[in-house]
Amino acid sequence: MKPAPFTYHDPSTIDEAVALLAAHENTRPLAGGQSLVPMMNFRYAMPDHIIDLNGVAPLAGVSTGVRITIGAMTRQRSVEFSTEILQAAPILVEALKNVGHRQTRNRGTIGGSLCHLDPAAETPAMMMLHDADLTAVSVRGPRQIPVSEFALGFMATALEPDELLTQIAFDAWPAGHGHGFEEYARRHGDFAIASCGVLLTLDASGTISRFATVVGGLATAPARLLDFEAKAVGARPDDDFVAAFAAAASGVEAADDAHVSAAYRQHLAGVMAKRALKKALASVGGKVLQNA
Repeated sequence: MKPAPFTYHDPSTIDEAVALLAAHENTRPLAGGQSLVPMMNFRYAMPDHIIDLNGVAPLAGVSTGVRITIGAMTRQRSVEFSTEILQAAPILVEALKNVGHRQTRNRGTIGGSLCHLDPAAETPAMMMLHDADLTAVSVRGPRQIPVSEFALGFMATALEPDELLTQIAFDAWPAGHGHGFEEYARRHGDFAIASCGVLLTLDASGTISRFATVVGGLATAPARLLDFEAKAVGARPDDDFVAAFAAAASGVEAADDAHVSAAYRQHLAGVMAKRALKKALASVGGKVLQNA
């Protein structure tokens, strides 16, 4: 199929792009196009105006330090091969290797994936895990959106129709923190049926001093296990802890679809959680538990 007729716009600055969003109704920004173009071809999306962001150079780029910032138009492949991101947020690199295939990551963008907000996508889960702050810009000026408030429903975001996502920022975890990401998909490159990411630090006695986790693929958006995270601080990551974490991940509300049942997704979430936690413990020097 072919897309419905639309008017194409090619701005070169952020101001031009947001002015176009304000001037026209039923607009869609075009980032990497890996999701939007197929949706248009199937006429699942029928915008009257396409605003191509590929010529807006200030929207791309990465900076690291105590706080990490990523431009919305930064290619997934650029982040995957960024030595700065590998040092500052290695789990992000680990997760991005599961996004589609090399060709799609060459074009797909960090901001585009966030705005598309597929429930099983890796990028929204990683930004949720890091408590990212998102910057949206319109003709009214910039607005900060905590990632915890970004998802409103299935593939629905808190962006206003005339707003453009420009930047993602989050605090770096300390050097030497533990990290682990696992997902299960029917084929490599497919969207995950279930995924889990874990970040943690251990104190000198081997107990958990900081813990964050996210489960993806189960419902309309990635889910943080905030109650479990609070209880994890001060706990020893032994077999009982691993089992409790897997049970908590399995308890996340899930949805049925044409491929798998909710119960199967929940079961996989527990398995992915156990694997991700073991990987995180191994990366921080913790003991890899063989019989958990």
